[in-house]
Amino acid sequence: MFRTFAAVFIALMPLGALAQDPLLTDPDKYRLVFENERVRVLEYRDKPGDKTNQHSHPDFVLYTLSTFKRRLTFGDGRSGERTAAPGQTSFSEAHIHIGENVGDTETHVLMIELKEPRRSKSPQ
Repeated sequence: MFRTFAAVFIALMPLGALAQDPLLTDPDKYRLVFENERVRVLEYRDKPGDKTNQHSHPDFVLYTLSTFKRRLTFGDGRSGERTAAPGQTSFSEAHIHIGENVGDTETHVLMIELKEPRRSKSPQ
């Protein structure tokens, strides 16, 4: 009975809800550096040709420690390439993706994931 319920529950879930924590999907690439009630800091490393499993991130700040070139394939099927140099910092909204190192250098970044919900904009 439980198996039937679980199968029906999973079948009815949106695809995005099946995305997982990158520490679980790719423990060989992600490492937990710090965590508290407001943020989680992850270190990510990979080599040319490496590819992640599908996973999700909440809103986050990315700090680049190495030059890299990556292809990201998002949960909705869109894809694009991204390059970065050491010292670059960027913000990304929550999303689901698969990442692939399509360059010839290792990727090394820090991700600061935000745990607090986004504040709604107040009317002006």
